[in-house]
Parts: sequence; C-alpha cells; structure tokens
Amino acid sequence: MPVTDDDGLRELLSMDPVAVVGCSSTPGKAAHDIPKYLQEHGYEVIPVNPYADEILGREAYDSLADVEEEIALVDVFRPSDEVAGIVDDVLTRREDRGDVEGVWLQLGITDDDALARAEDAGLLTTQDRCMKVEHGRLVA
Repeated sequence: MPVTDDDGLRELLSMDPVAVVGCSSTPGKAAHDIPKYLQEHGYEVIPVNPYADEILGREAYDSLADVEEEIALVDVFRPSDEVAGIVDDVLTRREDRGDVEGVWLQLGITDDDALARAEDAGLLTTQDRCMKVEHGRLVA
C-alpha cells in the first residue's frame, strides 16, 4: 500500500537527490514551481524531460536511464496512464544501479498496480500527494 501516514511521508521526504519526471521549464506550472521549491529547500533536483535542455539551471535528461547521478526518489509529474512505464524504468534502474529508494506520484496521479510492483521491489511509494504541500506541513 502506498504511504499515507506522516512517518512514511517524512521518510520519503528525506530522500535526496530527487529526479523529477515531467519537470517543466515553464514558470507557473506545478511541474516547474514545485521542483523549484524543492531546490530552494535544499534538495538536489534532477530534471527529466526529453523536450528541454536545461531546467532550473540543471541539465535536463531525456529519461531516467540517462541520469548519470545517483537518484534516491523519483517524483512524477506525468499522467496516470504513463506511470506503469515510468515504474518499469525505475525498476530497471534499481536493478542496474541499485539507487532508487522511492516513487512519489504528484497530486492527481495514481496507479495502484504500478506502485504495488514498485513496493514488491522494496521501494517506498505514495500517490496523489503534493510534495511541496507535504514538505511544508511536515518538514519546513
């Protein structure tokens, strides 16, 4: 089951660096403003967006597989119907590099089956929650 309690959310929020799949280069969009907030609060944010070269002063990667740095948490800003494929990428990366510990699906994004697969592989997950809101409530 995806994490819903404050202790589990705090554990997810302690994971850093954060790869943001669907990170946007457009200010005013949640997929830009929330990663910016995280960056301003000390997180190493790694943007993943195949249509951008740079976001928030960082190189944007085309895919999770292309990210050279270590990833602790994958934060997803893509439609729910894309989550299964993203979790596949996470599980492949975890198998190859052993570095992803958690998956966070932002507000309005859910996929119980995909998250169950991630949890079966030992990852901590949550869905349909805003990382900025939970950070402000539990950590800041």
